[in-house]
Amino acid sequence: MPWSGRLFSRRRRYTDLSVSIREHLEEKIDELMEEGMSREEATQAARREFGNVTLIEQRSREVWQLPTVETIVADVRFALRQLRKSPGFTSMAILIMALGIGANTAIFSVVHAVLLEPLPFRDADQLVQVWHVPPQSSFPGMARFAVSAANFLDWQKESNVFSAMALASGGTYEITGQEKTETIRASTVTHNFFSVLGVQPIYGRVFLPQEDQPGHNNEIILSYKLWQSRFGSNPNVIGQTVPLDGTPYLVVGVMGPKMTKPDFAQAWIPLGLTAEQAAVRGEHHYFSIARLKPGVTITQAQAEMNTISHRLEQVYPVDDKGWGATVVSMRDELVGEVRPALLMMLGAVAFVLLIACANVANLIFARTHGRRKEIGIRSALGANRSRIIQPLLTESVIISLCGGAGGLILAHFGINLLLKFFADKLPRMGEIGLSTPILLFTLALSVVTGILAGLLPALSMIRADVNEFLKQGLGRLDTDSGSSFTRSALVSVEVALSVVLLIGAGLMLRSLWSLQAVDPGFDPHNVLTLAAQVSRHQFTAPIQETQFFDAALQRIRKLPGVEAVGAIDDLPLTGGSNQPVAVEGQPVVPMSEQPEVSVRVITPGYLHAMRIPLLQGREIQESDTADSAAVVVISKAMARQFWPNEKPIGHHLKLTFFPDRERTVVGVVGDVKQEGLDSTAGIATLYWPAAQVGDSAMGPWRPSGMSMVVRTTGVPQALTTAITNAVAQVNSAISLDNVITLDDFLGSTLTQRNFNMQLLAIFGLLALVLCAIGIYSVLAYSVKRRMREIGLRLAFGASIRDMAALVIAQGMKPTLIGVAVGLVAAFALGRAAASLIYGVSARDLATFALATLLIVFVSFAASLVPALRAMRVDPLKVLHEE
Repeated sequence: MPWSGRLFSRRRRYTDLSVSIREHLEEKIDELMEEGMSREEATQAARREFGNVTLIEQRSREVWQLPTVETIVADVRFALRQLRKSPGFTSMAILIMALGIGANTAIFSVVHAVLLEPLPFRDADQLVQVWHVPPQSSFPGMARFAVSAANFLDWQKESNVFSAMALASGGTYEITGQEKTETIRASTVTHNFFSVLGVQPIYGRVFLPQEDQPGHNNEIILSYKLWQSRFGSNPNVIGQTVPLDGTPYLVVGVMGPKMTKPDFAQAWIPLGLTAEQAAVRGEHHYFSIARLKPGVTITQAQAEMNTISHRLEQVYPVDDKGWGATVVSMRDELVGEVRPALLMMLGAVAFVLLIACANVANLIFARTHGRRKEIGIRSALGANRSRIIQPLLTESVIISLCGGAGGLILAHFGINLLLKFFADKLPRMGEIGLSTPILLFTLALSVVTGILAGLLPALSMIRADVNEFLKQGLGRLDTDSGSSFTRSALVSVEVALSVVLLIGAGLMLRSLWSLQAVDPGFDPHNVLTLAAQVSRHQFTAPIQETQFFDAALQRIRKLPGVEAVGAIDDLPLTGGSNQPVAVEGQPVVPMSEQPEVSVRVITPGYLHAMRIPLLQGREIQESDTADSAAVVVISKAMARQFWPNEKPIGHHLKLTFFPDRERTVVGVVGDVKQEGLDSTAGIATLYWPAAQVGDSAMGPWRPSGMSMVVRTTGVPQALTTAITNAVAQVNSAISLDNVITLDDFLGSTLTQRNFNMQLLAIFGLLALVLCAIGIYSVLAYSVKRRMREIGLRLAFGASIRDMAALVIAQGMKPTLIGVAVGLVAAFALGRAAASLIYGVSARDLATFALATLLIVFVSFAASLVPALRAMRVDPLKVLHEE
């Protein structure tokens, strides 16, 4: 008979088996009675000779059973009946598991999408990005730099480790000619860009080689989001023309939703390098991607790029001396910066899950202790160890699976919150969700967690003395020192893990406070910033762009409530241009050996609007025009670097990319945080007037837009409409975006750290609550079990205070042990957290002390309720029961 038939007919077969065994037993009894025994004597003798009837039935059934399916089904049914009898225990255990598993599922969904999920490219492990490494004398500590076109072409020609290389850049374009004008960011790419990545459009085709030529590069491939928002997901868009900056571009393709390389790209356009652009080595504003040949490692590719870079240094010392190259895997390029933080979060939620496991294990200990007599009877009737352990583990796994189901619900809401607040701060956030791998992870985690939570209580039961179980009275609770020790040890583990989490959250919080207290070099309060997007066709000469901004700023300046206004090409903390400079009085050296400084283009009024302090000389003024003497204002760090022992006012320098004019230093201002609030050293910065910007040695001038900063006397947002209207009155074709207060902008630069701090704080708080529940459950159970002992102590003269102190001491002992272990663990893990914090030591004594006090206070509070219960024990009632 097939196993399914045996399964469904088992009840009839088991009944027949029981009847048959009892018939044999009755026959033996009758036989003994015929020999002269009484009915009672014959029954006892037959049973002694026959053996344990129940055990015989069980072992006979095992011969017929499916050893897995049938036993598991029976255990599951039994476990469900037992759990229904204790709804309070069941609900609490499931809730604890749901919190632990839900937190792990939410964070793992992020880790899976960002770190583990394969990149949406063919053979993604072969993809790399190749960057320049700039001279450390000019860029100390900088490991990656944009690529120059000429060097890229040499890399492409001379390398033997790459099967293909592609080059890309970016720019701003304006879509015109329809009901509304829209400014987009497009990536200009070589024709093989998509083939190197190994991606194909969902509609249309990629670029052809002949389309990557100057004058023939008027094709466009749309991103999925732009195709949806601008073209209504119309598949017939292929073959249509899109006017960009007044020039028609032919739509030849639409990329899928996962194609987001580079991350800013809303569309792709053929690069079409001219001969002049292809010959430039000193200007770096491209990035390059490459595909390794099969079997080639990144180490081998790096070694070859080092050789090529060294040769280029020898051939082109003016431009390439000191410039190297670095090969970075595409995955590291995308997620390298966030990997440490995500792994830290994964470790934190693992701690939370371990605390939840220990908590549920303690609850199961209390429950199994009340079932000792049942387990003793099972053992006496012949049940082996596996048959005792299996039902107990089944109960804990069912609890964990129910907790996993609840955890999925919590994870769903947690993921939505993560996407809402941090969607633009983590790569590949669009791929985060409860996918099939995440569901399988949750299932596996639930099963493993259930086994871990139930294993210790189950093992403690089979190692205990069965005879003691059978002696247990129905109304009396006996001592169990082994179980008590294990439960206290679990509390110590909970406390230790909680201490580590609390210290981590405290360090993150203090780090965030330190960063918020950093002086950025300007006053961010009451300042509104607006980015004016200028497309390439709107202005054909520098004077036109200058006139537009002058007129727009004049109108804004006259608005009620405006205190000061100015504009800059790149706001602080957003990066920007770095250029070599030749300083008067210093030795003439090739461009590759010239020091580089941050260069910012500003309008009159910018420094005043930002309240960047003027230390010497004057600011940029209205009189600094294209026809006046060329001037610059420098930062304190730049003055200290080039003129450490003298005043820089009146000294001269040249911008190597704009060598037509010698420029005079007319002012020195305070240092501004350009790269990040956590940067320690001041960055040498040069400010020059927007009116004096013209053609460069690398090519003709092109408009780039600027960000306006408006200091107000009241709430900055209240002037948004008035400012927008003022700009529109000057030129209605200019669009304004990224409208944000400088306070909010400054806060946005701390979003990643704030994200880390908030999650760790949530996990620390959750650990604290679970820890309190664990301590309370241990003490409450202990008091209940020791009622007789406490009553006798009180009857023999112990005071109520003594009993309360006894209970509190019982709770504080594992707490203090756990605190000690947690402090040692946090101290040992301090080095791993050092790179994630700022302005505070990873072994900060104040943070360690506060975390210790908090966990001790919570443990003491959790011990009070059981202590009060012990104080209310009536010794007369206990003696009466005796």
